[in-house]
Amino acid sequence: MLIRLVTEIDDNGPISHRRGSLLGAFGDLTPGQLRHAIDTARDLGLVHADQQAPDRYRLTASGEDLAEVYDTAARWARSHQFPSPTSDFVTRVQYTFQLQGSEPTGARRQSALQEALSEWLKAHPRVLHQAGACSSGAAEESGLAA
Repeated sequence: MLIRLVTEIDDNGPISHRRGSLLGAFGDLTPGQLRHAIDTARDLGLVHADQQAPDRYRLTASGEDLAEVYDTAARWARSHQFPSPTSDFVTRVQYTFQLQGSEPTGARRQSALQEALSEWLKAHPRVLHQAGACSSGAAEESGLAA
């Protein structure tokens, strides 16, 4: 869900505070799933939510940088038809991160994704601390650790 939230805001701009805007952008998710994604994104410093501004949910600099990492993962996966030629964006990102995490260190040369993710984590060390405080199940649900 976190991948979708960050990507939606990155691709289409901030989400308005108008009633139904958030549900309209994510019509297939329940309000509870949306709340969890927003709370996680806010806790990780990826999304800024301002109740008074017309654009209620917008990406922080950290969120914008993470969106670039997601794009890098999806481009790599698409070019390798991973996990399948018809996979959607979120599935490509999740499976690419799983692949990167499952390979032994040094098993293959550093990819653009590994470099992008490493740079993002160096620039945003707070996220490592926050993600470490979450259970692995919650991190997988959010999509960050996937």
